[in-house]
Amino acid sequence: MAKGDFRKFLLRGNVVDMAVGIIIGTAFAGVVNSLVKDLITPLIAAIWGKPNFGALSFTVHNSHFLYGNFINATLSFVIMAATIFYLIVLPINRLMARLHPAPPPAPATQQCPECLSMVSIGARRCAFCTSALSAAATP
Repeated sequence: MAKGDFRKFLLRGNVVDMAVGIIIGTAFAGVVNSLVKDLITPLIAAIWGKPNFGALSFTVHNSHFLYGNFINATLSFVIMAATIFYLIVLPINRLMARLHPAPPPAPATQQCPECLSMVSIGARRCAFCTSALSAAATP
């Protein structure tokens, strides 16, 4: 292994971009969790009358199940996924579609040189005048 290989690896764009993405993602998760815990959960609680989803639980045979925290986590996940999808994925997909448009589809028909009617691209004879189609016109 060469002396500067590890430094080149760390300073390569992909590793740095991934590290920045993880840090920003972690910070964003904290913001979304706070949004759910401090704003959305109290709003839902005001409608249904429960002040804290984290305290929701039930007991079966002395086993205590805290499903309120699961509701908070699910809300956080849905909000985070929707935010990422609508604010990051869709705009980037639209931008990429503008920058790299899809190639036009290959033609499905060709013109007969004798009668000028359109026939299938794979045809060897014209369906209208039965003339042989040239080998240069077929793929």
